[in-house]
Amino acid sequence: MKNEGICYLVGAGPGDIGLVTLRARECVEMADVLLFDALANPAILRWAPANCERIDVGKRAKKHTMPQDEINALIVDRTRAGKRVVRLKGGDPMIFGRGGEEAAELAAAGVPFEIVPGISSTIAGPAYAGIPVTHRDHNTMLTIFTGHEDPTKGPSTVDYALLAKTPGTKVFLMGVARLGEITKTLIEHGASPATPIALTRWATTGAQKTITGTLETIAAIATETQFASPAVAVIGDVVREREKINWFENRPLFGKRIVVTRTREQAGVLGKQLADLGADVIELPTIRIDPPEDRHEFAHMVAEAHTYDWLIFTSPNGVEKFFEAFYQAYGDARSLGNPRIAAIGPGTAAKIKEYRFTVDLLPERYVAEGLIEAFKKESVENLTMLWIKAAETRDVISTELAAMGAIIDECIAYRTVAETEDPTGAAARLRGEGADIITFTSSSTVDHFFDMDIPWPDGCLAASIGPVTGKTLREHGHPPDIEATRHDIPGLVEAIVDHLHSSSQMT
Repeated sequence: MKNEGICYLVGAGPGDIGLVTLRARECVEMADVLLFDALANPAILRWAPANCERIDVGKRAKKHTMPQDEINALIVDRTRAGKRVVRLKGGDPMIFGRGGEEAAELAAAGVPFEIVPGISSTIAGPAYAGIPVTHRDHNTMLTIFTGHEDPTKGPSTVDYALLAKTPGTKVFLMGVARLGEITKTLIEHGASPATPIALTRWATTGAQKTITGTLETIAAIATETQFASPAVAVIGDVVREREKINWFENRPLFGKRIVVTRTREQAGVLGKQLADLGADVIELPTIRIDPPEDRHEFAHMVAEAHTYDWLIFTSPNGVEKFFEAFYQAYGDARSLGNPRIAAIGPGTAAKIKEYRFTVDLLPERYVAEGLIEAFKKESVENLTMLWIKAAETRDVISTELAAMGAIIDECIAYRTVAETEDPTGAAARLRGEGADIITFTSSSTVDHFFDMDIPWPDGCLAASIGPVTGKTLREHGHPPDIEATRHDIPGLVEAIVDHLHSSSQMT
């Protein structure tokens, strides 16, 4: 029996990845085909299966990668072919997202579909700007309209005369280009020129920016500040509440564009911590993790891990690759025997604990030299050790432990190679928009970043996770402006916040 396809019209929310619904994520995770708009958070694409067909259909004001009729034909065609199609649309698909039109096309074609609502920027945008769209001290009505239509030309489906007289909050999308005409028309039809108005662009993201004024002044303010779309506008007395409850734009890293160069799989951990503090994060993976060249030798050494006195892990990647191979060879954790386990730092230790194993040795300094210092407090002479490592790792551990009398074997679990794909256009964004800080979590991220030949942005700071990575930055002519004293992800984030706080105190 032929599999019947289905199309999911999915709201991607306003931009903040945390505002995507659970159902939306479920749909993306099982998609065969994913058609996404420019306003959907690129991080959502990571949830799609590796073999998913990803199609960028653009759909930004005046910039359409694919015309709407072609999108309609495509979702029908792929669904008829038995595919699970996800049409990912910024905000909510049924609020100025043409989701109703796409649903009608699917219904007319007789193919199954499901509508997955999303959080609309018409509500989320003002909320992240500290503006409640309803408030019992100000209003009991909310009106949402499109600013896409030109109010000065011909018949309009937007009744500006009625809008000007309608009480309560008014919210409109897609109106930055016609802001002057919209506000002037509202005033001409009786709205008070002193009515408060706020515009928020890239709402709910680290790039969020809000301007406020009145119907009389906001167009000039937008021109002066070079305010551009995409933006949501809110009109009414509720705008005054922003002075009291502007919460999002007061975060310590708000307004800072920070680049994360870790692998695609790991970038989210650092990126989320930075975004939670208000940063505008660009995830630009410069490396990826590939299998070792000799997979047979790796599998053999993992299978023999139970014969060693010590297992040494110096990265979360090594832990993950080791246990993936271990559980392919054995179905019982007890098959590992009873070796003692050493981890280079808390991130690696946390990954080991995910597999329900206890770490016996954790150094005070989270670098190879710190691990050697910790081992010097142990008796290691004639003990057998298996070091699970990347192919490119420095040989400090093996050299020093061998000098201490240990019998150490190196188990190459993975290779760190250059990332060659950039599905979200992060490199182009960095080239075009620049950045305030670029973070580096290993020497390999440094080397491969500079191999990309991206000009270093003016005024941009380099942030290093520790001295080894910092040394590599110096070799490339970019001494770290920020270096973590605790050499893990939380330590790096803390160092960035402390540095920026100190800089602000000095100015």
